Amino acid sequence: LQWLRNPGPQHERRTLFGDMVCFLFITPLATISGWLCLRGAVDHLHFSSRLEAVGLIALTVALFTIYLFWTLVSFRYHCRLYNEWRRTNQRVILLTPKSASLPSNQQSLLGLQPLKRNSKETIV
Repeated sequence: LQWLRNPGPQHERRTLFGDMVCFLFITPLATISGWLCLRGAVDHLHFSSRLEAVGLIALTVALFTIYLFWTLVSFRYHCRLYNEWRRTNQRVILLTPKSASLPSNQQSLLGLQPLKRNSKETIV
């Protein structure tokens, strides 16, 4: 979620947002277009020439191949960006043992008070 809020430089943020918007628009369009092409192919098989039906089936296969290719390339690109972001944006908390011999006011001055940890943080 942190990466989605701030994925990195401005161009990466725009690319991520643009791909999300395209995915939301292209997915229903590809689904409806594929369904219409297949529906037309079935109608042409029953009432008209087989050549037109084969053409519509080929169009459907091409449409879904291009859609899947774009989706996989886009997903792979954003996974690579996420892995790079994760590699360079690690949060590490160093926990030091409590010292029983120091009074509590000195422990707080040294920063030895108990810390509230986020579930996403790694303890080292």
